[in-house]
Amino acid sequence: PKDTLANRKMLIDSLTKRTFHHTESGINTPGEKLEEAQRAFDNETHPAKKRVNGAMLAGALFNRATDIFTAIVELEEKGVKVSHHNELMRQCAECFKRALELGKQVKHYSGHEGIDELWGEPFKAFAQPLTAVFESRYRKIAATVRAIEEITRTLGRSLGGEARFKGAQPLIKAYAAAAIEQVETMRGDINFFRVWPAFVSAREALEEFDPPDAKDAPSDREKLERGKKLIRSGVNLITYLAEARVPMPKSTQEYLDECIQFRDTP
Repeated sequence: PKDTLANRKMLIDSLTKRTFHHTESGINTPGEKLEEAQRAFDNETHPAKKRVNGAMLAGALFNRATDIFTAIVELEEKGVKVSHHNELMRQCAECFKRALELGKQVKHYSGHEGIDELWGEPFKAFAQPLTAVFESRYRKIAATVRAIEEITRTLGRSLGGEARFKGAQPLIKAYAAAAIEQVETMRGDINFFRVWPAFVSAREALEEFDPPDAKDAPSDREKLERGKKLIRSGVNLITYLAEARVPMPKSTQEYLDECIQFRDTP
């Protein structure tokens, strides 16, 4: 798209909405509540509560920045040119920067980890050329696909020595393929009406997989339960990746370590 303020606003609005959709609840603080959010953050001393207040403040800063940018675009539409050195532009940039700094306080809605890659996208849409923003998005999509492929390979190998989980292998591969297609298909694409149902149904099929019960030693039953838990955790992680379309390196590495531990433990 043409690099205009109006197009930037549309992109920032879309990215901000997407960011809040994939992060923890309760932090989409309206921009007009920025001062109250700042006071609450400054006054809180309990570490866990202060983290949440920091996330709420980051949300308020994001929304204040988009409020300011909306006003700038509306002025431009009325014929009033606003330079990059204008006070409104400086305030907008400062809000985005502070929101980005506080983004480390924000967690994915699953509680697994922060997703800095996603949190920084609205600021990039404000500060960088649109071509650079879209190139960055394509790189993140490619990295997300690689993560899903690695998770799938590692899970498959970890379960490979367990006969009870043989039936899960094709379901894991089918879900991974559907997840990758979901990552690569935007919601505005007409194919999304085919891709999303395939993604959901493949996930449900894998979630419903039930291996034969272990009737041997307690250690066998324990291994069976650990394998079922490993599949559930893998389904969840692939779902998070496919929906957010950004890598989650900390969660991914922790899961890969779990897979290896399962494989190496009798």
